[in-house]
Amino acid sequence: MSELVVVGFDDIYQADRVLTELTRLQKEYLIDLEDAVVAVRGPDGQVRIKQSVNLVGTGAAEGGLWGALWGGLVGLLFFNPLLGMAVGGAVGAGSGALSGSLADYGIDDNFIRSIADTLKPDTSALFLLIRKVQPEKVLADLSRFHGRVIRSSLSPEQEARLQAALSQGGAASGPSTTQTTASPAQGTTASPQPTAITP
Repeated sequence: MSELVVVGFDDIYQADRVLTELTRLQKEYLIDLEDAVVAVRGPDGQVRIKQSVNLVGTGAAEGGLWGALWGGLVGLLFFNPLLGMAVGGAVGAGSGALSGSLADYGIDDNFIRSIADTLKPDTSALFLLIRKVQPEKVLADLSRFHGRVIRSSLSPEQEARLQAALSQGGAASGPSTTQTTASPAQGTTASPQPTAITP
């Protein structure tokens, strides 16, 4: 089962820096992220949400490949496989892009918006859906960054360890807000796996 963690930061760049570090740790197989989203509230109060998975591009590419394959096979029946591949690829890419734009993968977009709307100007938040993690090594790397846990589906002990690691890094900020809620993950296809987060 995946764990949801939302961490707030006192500047607009810190969430991106932490996500870059977590991506590096994922390449070292220390953490397995199912989804990651950065929300930034600029000085003008506008909220920008950056998804880590581009579903439109992924859907178009996958749809184009399947469309070309099926178009080629149907084209063989009518002795014109190249035309079938071209038409099938175009139709597949279009339908794949459309389905990708309508899909909601990982963390629920409405949940992200509701938390992002509570951010103060010039701050950011990182939304993570974590499948598996090696907590000692990841917490040691995250201790370089200063943040506060906004929401999580972790146990109180695990959440306290994460908050302690985030409190060590950078300059001090305002009081931390800690809440625990159930994960609003939607549309996940991974089978439940036990997480390696232990106190």
